[in-house]
Amino acid sequence: MASDALVSWLADADPALRWQVERDLMRMPAEVWQATRARVATEGFGARLLAAQDPDGQWAGGAFFPADFDTGERSDGEDGTAERETHGQPWTATTWSLNSLREWGLDPAVLRGRRTAELLAEHCRWEYDELPYWGGEVDCCINAWTVANGVWLGADIDGIVAWFLEHQLPDGGWNCEWGDGSRRSSFHSTLNSLKGLLAYEVAKGPDDAVRAARWAGQEYLLARGLFRRLSTGQPVASWVDAFGYPFRWRYDVLRAADYFREACTHDGVSPDARMADAVALIRGARRPDGTWLQASPLPGRVWFDVDVPAGEPSKWLTFFGARVLDWWAGPDSRS
Repeated sequence: MASDALVSWLADADPALRWQVERDLMRMPAEVWQATRARVATEGFGARLLAAQDPDGQWAGGAFFPADFDTGERSDGEDGTAERETHGQPWTATTWSLNSLREWGLDPAVLRGRRTAELLAEHCRWEYDELPYWGGEVDCCINAWTVANGVWLGADIDGIVAWFLEHQLPDGGWNCEWGDGSRRSSFHSTLNSLKGLLAYEVAKGPDDAVRAARWAGQEYLLARGLFRRLSTGQPVASWVDAFGYPFRWRYDVLRAADYFREACTHDGVSPDARMADAVALIRGARRPDGTWLQASPLPGRVWFDVDVPAGEPSKWLTFFGARVLDWWAGPDSRS
């Protein structure tokens, strides 16, 4: 359980983080954290990002990349992907901005009042084949975020959910490289897909087919202890415990454990014991003062910074880490 001093440090934060600390660590009455959550629309990170929305409903003029970002072949014959590899992917376009506002707890009524879903249906197209925004495209991660953002804003994304059921791989997970022939699931793609499907279930209610697909995807990760290769038992890569906020697309065991916290709570089940070694990695990264350091946030253009540079104690990561360990320890530890 987090110390009083640590919780006080965490609560001294932007409303986007503070309301979650009040709800999940301080266990304040609903009227307290809900009042703080309402401030996301008018103060701090949430208000700043809302102010950056374009009149046509987009951010930075694009679906996944800003309108001024070259994603392919340039007129001089050079490959535009070199810019992304050098400076990192921009995080300012519509999908990333919606992800942030949703994860920060913005009341969707704010964007519904702006007719954001309708404006995006009219004006926003994916960089891939100019496909309609709410129809999704071919990338599992992109489609998962579109599902989560769509149910949040009241858009019709049932077609994308059906796409996930059709594109689940035989081992139970998903891989964004399925179009290139991959038949083995990816940790990154599987976790992001699961998060989208869970958001759909939470918003729409029970769906047997979606739940079965989600449970199969969860089993893919659990069978691997959230970070090991099934064949050798060794960690799949160094990024499994390289924690960085904002999370973006990359997998790590903290993100995965926080997903399972939400999924188990939704399903009314206890934590799976196969997560124990992953939780030990999370606990092992905690410093003596109870904080977690920012390790390796993904580079790239942002509207503004929402956390500390690498090497400094991160309030966001500390919150997620403390919440996961609190959940893992069980309700008896909170009394």
